[in-house]
Amino acid sequence: MGKDNIHHAALPKENSLNLMKRLVKTYLGPYLGPVLIALFFMALAAAMTAAVAQLMQPVLDDVLNGKKTALILPVAASILGVFIVRGLSTYAHTIIMNKVGQSIVADIQKDLFSHFMVLDLKFFHDNPSGQLISRVINDVNVMRIAVSDTLTGLGKSILTLVFLIIVMFYQDWKLSLAAFTIFPFAALFVAGIGRRLRKVSGSIQRELGSLSDRLSQIFQGIRQVQAYGMENFERTRAGDAIDSVKRLNIKSVRIGNLSTPVNEILVGVVFFGIILYGGYEAAEGRMSAGQLGAFLAAFTLAYEPMKKLARLNNTMQTGLGAAERVFEMIDIVPDVQNAPDARELQNETPDIAFKDVRFQYKGSDTHALDSISFTTASGTVTALVGPSGGGKSTVTNLIPRFYDVKSGSVEVGGQDVRTLSLESLRAHIALVSQDVTIFDDTIAANIAYGRQGAAQEEIVEAAKAAAAHDFIESFPEGYNTRVGEDGVKLSGGQRQRLSIARAILRDAPILLLDEATSALDNESEKLVQDALHNLEQGRTTLVIAHRLSTVQNADQILVLDQGKIVERGTHETLIERGGLYAKMYRTGLKA
Repeated sequence: MGKDNIHHAALPKENSLNLMKRLVKTYLGPYLGPVLIALFFMALAAAMTAAVAQLMQPVLDDVLNGKKTALILPVAASILGVFIVRGLSTYAHTIIMNKVGQSIVADIQKDLFSHFMVLDLKFFHDNPSGQLISRVINDVNVMRIAVSDTLTGLGKSILTLVFLIIVMFYQDWKLSLAAFTIFPFAALFVAGIGRRLRKVSGSIQRELGSLSDRLSQIFQGIRQVQAYGMENFERTRAGDAIDSVKRLNIKSVRIGNLSTPVNEILVGVVFFGIILYGGYEAAEGRMSAGQLGAFLAAFTLAYEPMKKLARLNNTMQTGLGAAERVFEMIDIVPDVQNAPDARELQNETPDIAFKDVRFQYKGSDTHALDSISFTTASGTVTALVGPSGGGKSTVTNLIPRFYDVKSGSVEVGGQDVRTLSLESLRAHIALVSQDVTIFDDTIAANIAYGRQGAAQEEIVEAAKAAAAHDFIESFPEGYNTRVGEDGVKLSGGQRQRLSIARAILRDAPILLLDEATSALDNESEKLVQDALHNLEQGRTTLVIAHRLSTVQNADQILVLDQGKIVERGTHETLIERGGLYAKMYRTGLKA
């Protein structure tokens, strides 16, 4: 379960500095105005913290030891004013930077999802959906926490430290130099912890991706899990993944908190030195109690931003580990994409031509299509039949460019599909597949999925044409019935008829029917076949036949076997020829 199943071309790892530059340059730029306003409030809050330390000198020297009663009210009022300004400034910059941080991560999440939408079908076949969901949700959520906390705390902590160091040097520069000898050691230790945390963070995200993938598969296949009594098996596998995440999170906490005892010890040593040195200086009259008190107050207050910077570095490194995984996805270049000079497909009644097409799926030793050539004239129906694995579905995958050919060409309307924009090409195509996709939405929304904004009357007409209206009306909420994930509330035939209604409503000039009636009973199939026959008029249609009896009226029938066209012709000529088609037809074999 520890293995990340994401498949893509190897990409170089980015170091922390490059990742930070990319985040700032790409995503922080649009929010520069709010950031500058927040920085002003950060500086104001930091200055007020330093003012608190500096005010300790008059409190001790003038008010307590000097007994200058006239200064009591002004000094007390000054301290009150400082805390009021610091509180309001802290609130202002925290809200502004948190909003900026949340906006940045939301932008990244949108960019990641948008990039997934343009990646080719091969990417989604290679990578489990649970892993991809984990990238969008788990990884980006880690980034959300890291970016929000870092942006909110980093600037203020640094500015506060700077102002307090100024106070310390103002009081005694020699003591300040001695006190800050711990900084290089602390910084080196914190940097080392950060590197280890980033590595652990990547492991945690990989394990969460594997867990998401495992849970997704179990929930989708729960019927099989329960039918085969595999509940304990899946419970064990999921439990192992959960335990792995737990162990890594514990390791992350253990590493992240290593800085606490080290920092406490170092600061304790410095306090020991300050009290020792300052006590003798005050006893000799070279330093007042107020100066020593102000110095101690400044150092004590500086200790908090130092600790916070260490924690922020841990948080930032964890976030950078997640950012690396997110950018790894965003940087994947799809195999199928628009050419720089891609043209729009204008032909409203296009023909389809395959010219010496060869295609091989990655990882396969054989060609799915081997030197295929045929033409489907505009407005005609071409049926693809043959044994399973012959290459029929591959033909329909190449037309909308779910994949690109390795050699030869696929032409639509006389133009190579690789020269057309994907948007215009696919706008001319309606697809009905044997693998029906139904979304967890209303029946009406599912039918109108390929044509947003369709009127209710058009949706109903499409459903009637697909022989779906009657069963839809049998539901209490009719067309407003939610059908559940993947249409779980519908039968296989009902899901298929909704898919056909969707294609009918799309009203595209090219129809790709991949066993479109495979899940229908005989009565429904007859109704849908009549509807599809009417729909095919004036359109270029490719049909993958489930039953040979459904394609007898096709203008041409192509028989595919092992990636080659072994026969072609009409139903009558192929029967007379007595080849593979005739054998399949007579023996009742399914295509």
